[in-house]
Amino acid sequence: MKLYKWTDEVIQFMIDNYENKDNIELAKLLNKKFNLNTNGDRVSNVKVNLKRRKGIDLTTRINRGCYKKGNIPVNKGTKGMFNVGGNKTSFKKGNIPANHRKVGEERMKKNGYIEVKVQDGCLNKNWMLKHRYIYEQYYGKIPDGCNIIFLDGNKRNFDISNLKLVSKAEDLIMNNNKLFATDKDLTYSGTLIAKVIDKSNEKRKHRLWTIILWWTLQ
Repeated sequence: MKLYKWTDEVIQFMIDNYENKDNIELAKLLNKKFNLNTNGDRVSNVKVNLKRRKGIDLTTRINRGCYKKGNIPVNKGTKGMFNVGGNKTSFKKGNIPANHRKVGEERMKKNGYIEVKVQDGCLNKNWMLKHRYIYEQYYGKIPDGCNIIFLDGNKRNFDISNLKLVSKAEDLIMNNNKLFATDKDLTYSGTLIAKVIDKSNEKRKHRLWTIILWWTLQ
């Protein structure tokens, strides 16, 4: 687009004829009237400049994609975002999907752990790791910051004697120091070693912070 073509005559024609026309329609009209080669984007830019520099607002309230007043949408009265053909395939209240899992059913996660469905209704709390669920049935709610480990390393052995409560710090120490074994007694001993290491680390950190505080106060 060459700026010299936007003469006062062209601008005045736009002002006189912009009503009820979108930018594309107005561009076509200008091209035909003044032999221009413009388009809707260029017309839009000219309108913006006119409003900013001269206070002339050529905004049109046209939206070709909206329903006009009195029009009735084809999916009125139906449920479902894209169900424009009626409500025959929508789920009705009380219907149960074919893939619905009952409370008590199990499924396997990608990491090999088994989950059990413990309730319906809350998507984020419907399923629970089976070994944690079994542990809580015996000993109550698992404290925050704790894990349940399999003493023999077998993720399918849910015998309560094979499940052991450890802190996340102790679990990490056991992994880092290779204290897990396929023998339950050895792994149990590993949990005791991890507990001692964790306590030692806590005391070391406490001494360190005591020294830092002492130096800060000097």
